[in-house]
Amino acid sequence: MTGIIVVGVDGSETALRAAHTARDLAASLGAALHVVSAFDSDRTEVFSSGGDKWIVSDADNAEKVAKSIAEGLRSAGTNVTYAAARGKPAEALIKEAERTGAQMIVVGNRRMRGIGRVLGSVANSVAHNAPCDVYIAKTDSAD
Repeated sequence: MTGIIVVGVDGSETALRAAHTARDLAASLGAALHVVSAFDSDRTEVFSSGGDKWIVSDADNAEKVAKSIAEGLRSAGTNVTYAAARGKPAEALIKEAERTGAQMIVVGNRRMRGIGRVLGSVANSVAHNAPCDVYIAKTDSAD
């Protein structure tokens, strides 16, 4: 399989486990890896000190998370890209998969048990609405 595998990250340990699984899948399948971090608001803060001004937004923070994880996942022979995507996590992953023409989305199984299973989870939403294959990685306990 050549093509693109999309994985969502939020800086959590479980998301990092899913990202490692996605990297391994991409490497073994000869696919590119696209790391995505979602942001759901347009909140922006402006900081000033003397004549300097910094503007920090949720989009910037999401992009920093995606970039940091993407850089940590780079390996020989695997193309790794990253992006921040607007929306709730499941919605953002689905939109990025559609935008990039991805062949697979990798998500973790976090919150697929107990009350989270009843109320829904990112994995559940993605699995039911994705335009491509979905791989649910076991991320709820250390291997």
